Amino acid sequence: MTARRIGLVAWHAFKEHVRDRVLYAIAGFAALLVIASILIGQITAGQDVKIIKDLGLAAIELSGILMSVFLGVSLVAREIERRSIYALLAKPLPRWEFIVGKYAGLVLTVVVNVVAMTLVFYLVLAWLGWTSPENVRLSWARPAVDARLLVAIVEILAELTLLTAVALFFSTFSSSTLLSVALTLGLFVAGLLSHDLRAFGSLVDAPGAVSRVVVAVGWVVPAFSAFDHKGAIVSGLPVEAGRVWFNLLYAAAYSTAAVAAAVAVFSRREFK
Repeated sequence: MTARRIGLVAWHAFKEHVRDRVLYAIAGFAALLVIASILIGQITAGQDVKIIKDLGLAAIELSGILMSVFLGVSLVAREIERRSIYALLAKPLPRWEFIVGKYAGLVLTVVVNVVAMTLVFYLVLAWLGWTSPENVRLSWARPAVDARLLVAIVEILAELTLLTAVALFFSTFSSSTLLSVALTLGLFVAGLLSHDLRAFGSLVDAPGAVSRVVVAVGWVVPAFSAFDHKGAIVSGLPVEAGRVWFNLLYAAAYSTAAVAAAVAVFSRREFK
C-alpha cells in the first residue's frame, strides 16, 4: 500500500536523522542557550522573564532553521553520495513516494526536536516563576509559564515545515549541498523581507519595470515574515486567531506546492 511504503521511508529517514550527531549538537545548543538566558536576564531587573522568553523562542527557531536547512538539503544528496539511490529506485517504490516519505521523516524529526526544546524552555520558565519574589511576578505582563507561548511555537513549526519543503525542493535538482544551502537560505532571507518587497514601489523611487519585478518576487517567495508573532506574544499583546489560522493554512498550501515541485523535478532526473 502507498501509505505503508511512505510510512516506512519516513520512519527510516527519522531514525537516520535522530542518529545524526549534528542534530544533537544543534539541539544541545538550543538547550544551553535557553538555560544561559537566565543569566543574561538578570542584567535587567524585573524584565528577566521577558528576555528569557525572547531568547528561548529565538533559540528554538534558529535551531529549527538549521535542522531544516542542513538536513533538508542532504535528503537526496546523501543518497546519491552513498549510491544507495540506485538500490532504492530499483525497488517497487515510486519516486514520488520516496520524496514524500523523506519529507515526512524530516518534518517528524524537526517536530520531535522542537517539542523537546519546548519542554526544556517551559521547565526553565517554571523554575524562574517558582524562584522569583511575588512582587517581581506581579510586575510581569504575562506569567512565566504562559500557554500563549505555544501559539508562537506552533507558528515556528509551520515556518519550519515550509522551510523544509523548500530545502527538499532545492536538493532534488542540485547535487551540490553548498549550492542547495545557498539557494535555500537566499529564499528564506527573501521571504523574511517579503513584506518590504511587496511595498517596494512605495518605498523606493525606481523604474516601473524594476518595481513590478521586485513586487512580483515579494508575492512569489514564501512569506516567512508572516509567522513572526513572538514579540507580540511575549509582550502580552493580542494576536488575531484568524491570522494564525491563515498562516497555518498558508504554510500547508505552500509546502504542498513545494513538495509537488520536488516530486516533479526528481521524477525527471536521471542518475548516472
